[in-house]
Amino acid sequence: MTDTTSVFAAFRRPALLRKEAMASLVVFLVALPLCVGVAVASGVPAELGLITGIVGGIVVGLMPGSRLQVSGPAAGLTVLVFEAVREFGLGMLGPIVLATGLLQVVLGWARCGRWFRAISVSVVQGMLAGIGLVLVVGQLYTVAGAEQPHSGLRKILGIPGLLADTVTSAPALTAAGVGVFTGAVLVAWKKAPARVRAVPAPLAAVALATAGTAALGLDVPKVEVQGLLAAIQPPSLSDLGGLGTLAVLGTVLAFTLIASAESLFSAAAVDRMHDGPRTHYDKELVAQGVGNTVCGALGSLPMTAVIVRSSANVQAGATTSLSRVLHGVWLLLFTVLWPTAIGVIPLAALAAVLVHAGCKLIPVKALVPLWREHRGEAVILCATAAAIVMTSMFEGVVLGLLLAVVKCAWETSKVQVTVRELVGGRTVVALTGNATFLRLPHILETLEALPHGRPVELDLTEVRHLDHACRAALEGWAERHRGAGTAPVRVREPAAQEAGGAGPGPSAAGG
Repeated sequence: MTDTTSVFAAFRRPALLRKEAMASLVVFLVALPLCVGVAVASGVPAELGLITGIVGGIVVGLMPGSRLQVSGPAAGLTVLVFEAVREFGLGMLGPIVLATGLLQVVLGWARCGRWFRAISVSVVQGMLAGIGLVLVVGQLYTVAGAEQPHSGLRKILGIPGLLADTVTSAPALTAAGVGVFTGAVLVAWKKAPARVRAVPAPLAAVALATAGTAALGLDVPKVEVQGLLAAIQPPSLSDLGGLGTLAVLGTVLAFTLIASAESLFSAAAVDRMHDGPRTHYDKELVAQGVGNTVCGALGSLPMTAVIVRSSANVQAGATTSLSRVLHGVWLLLFTVLWPTAIGVIPLAALAAVLVHAGCKLIPVKALVPLWREHRGEAVILCATAAAIVMTSMFEGVVLGLLLAVVKCAWETSKVQVTVRELVGGRTVVALTGNATFLRLPHILETLEALPHGRPVELDLTEVRHLDHACRAALEGWAERHRGAGTAPVRVREPAAQEAGGAGPGPSAAGG
């Protein structure tokens, strides 16, 4: 049964329809403040976040892939979107998201969805940690009503000055008070009675902060509302022409990598929460691509599958795609019928919601056991996060991937060098494992320490892999050893080459 079929089938079963509708309301209440908050934090009109949530619910919800995970604007892309809008302008956001969606569709059709699962978990965690750090620090400025510095490092270094300015400014202190109150509600909400917790924490925190601000008559910055139709800005031909620049293409690749990886990792997490049909990763990648293509055509934010809304969907008892489709319908109705409700929300309250979400992206609890058990993975995680904070999202992720590849190559190129002295003055040097250029220093140090003038047998029969660099180095050592004395050097080739009938290479020549 396809996702579209399951949606329409639910309408013929009243009990199932009622259950899916209730789950969709829960998801809608969770998604509403997050869609607006992510848009504001990204430096774009609030309506663009709601448009992406609507597309993620209705369009992606009707497509096959993962039946229960929910798509929409994500905190994980906030920093990248903010930098893209700052560098290229709001008009280029649509083309970038459009190109990202088309690239995701192509990758899905090419059956590349499963390969995103091969990305090192440490790189993904480091990516999210870096995003979380920049997001948290950046939103602290919004909580205080101050302008954010452009780079992540400057945001961190500017915190002492921000605190000093906030304490000495009554408007900033008022806005910060609203943010602190919102954050306190978010943290304390999980300890509230079960009936109270039926209302999602982000919605409750924003609603209470908004009501308190209105009741006390506090003059704090609020969300600016333009209207849904006014916010939609399809890409122009001149904007589409900007896709040819190298900087923009790099941003598209970063969007594609991060959005796809986050969506598919989210799908894997959601699959562990329920016993229903498993995710088809290639189809899910196509669905995310179609959703981003539509978002790009509307000039709105990029989307990913988001674990907070997805877990709320599963926990609310959803079993079909109808719940995520209906949550998109509720977002559409709310935005069209009651847009003024968005304009009374304090920016500091939304910033506090994003600070709370950003903190969840930083795997503090997992870092200590990871350091104890897999120190190399912990280094990759921290290096990726630090690089994102100090440079940019794309450069940080690329560094993390390179470190993961180097670590994998280093661990798989383990080689053991054994030296045995035999009767008659012969020396046997046996190599076992994978002899690659990464282990050349150790191998050559052992060989160059051998005494000259003694016959040497280099036994490579237990070598599983001998790369070109290592072979060339061994041949060069054999020539130098023969040239330094009168002792012959005999090389026994790897077993795979002997079985294949390969004759001895140049290094096998005796003296």
